[in-house]
Amino acid sequence: MPARKPAAPAAAARVAALFPTLIYHAPLKTRGVTSLNRELEREAHQLRDHDVAGRRWSGKAYPGGYTSYASLDQLHQMSSTFFDVRAAIDRHVRAYARALHWDLGEARLQMTDCWINIMGPLCAHGAHVHPHAVVSGTYYVKTPARSSGLRFEDPRLASFMAAPARTDDAPEPMRHHVIYPARAGWLTLFESWQRHEVPPSLASGERISISFNYAWV
Repeated sequence: MPARKPAAPAAAARVAALFPTLIYHAPLKTRGVTSLNRELEREAHQLRDHDVAGRRWSGKAYPGGYTSYASLDQLHQMSSTFFDVRAAIDRHVRAYARALHWDLGEARLQMTDCWINIMGPLCAHGAHVHPHAVVSGTYYVKTPARSSGLRFEDPRLASFMAAPARTDDAPEPMRHHVIYPARAGWLTLFESWQRHEVPPSLASGERISISFNYAWV
C-alpha cells in the first residue's frame, strides 16, 4: 500500500485589529510641574470660594464635590496660569491629532472650554460624552492616594448583543472597560464621542483636575 502523502499545510490564519480607539496619556511637561500644580490648586480653591453659582449647581449635580463646568468654563481666557496650561496642552493635542491621522485642512484644533473639578471622598461623575467637541481631556493637579482614574467604555458595547463575556485575563484592548489612572502632572486625551466616567473617589483628600474641550475650527 503506497504511503499516504502528508496533507498540505493550511493557509496561515490572519486576525486583524481594526478600528482602534486611541487614548493619549502623557506628562504635561518635563519641568516646573510641581510649582504649576501648586498655583493651580491655589486658584482652584479661590474660584470655588467665590463661585456662588457654581457651588449651588454642584450641590445638585455634583454631590460631594465642586465643578465650575456650569458657571466658569472659560478659565483658559481668565487666568494667566490657565493660559500657560492651555499652551502646553495644545502641543499634546497636535501630537494626538497626528496619531489619529486627522486631515485638518486649513482649520485647526482650538480649546473652547476649560473648567476645574474638585472631588471629595466618594464624589463621582457618571458616564457621559462631550458633544460639540472633537477632542476632550483632563489634566490632573492633585491626586491623593486611591484617587479614581478615568474609566473608558468600549464604544461598540451596545452592538455585542449575545456575544460571550471576555475572560478575566483579556488584554487591555479587548476589555469592555479600561481605567486610566489619575496622576498629578499627567493629562489624558480622548475623542469627545468616547463615553467615560469617574468612579467614586476613595481618596481621603481632594482630587483636583482640569477638564477641557477642543473644537475643529
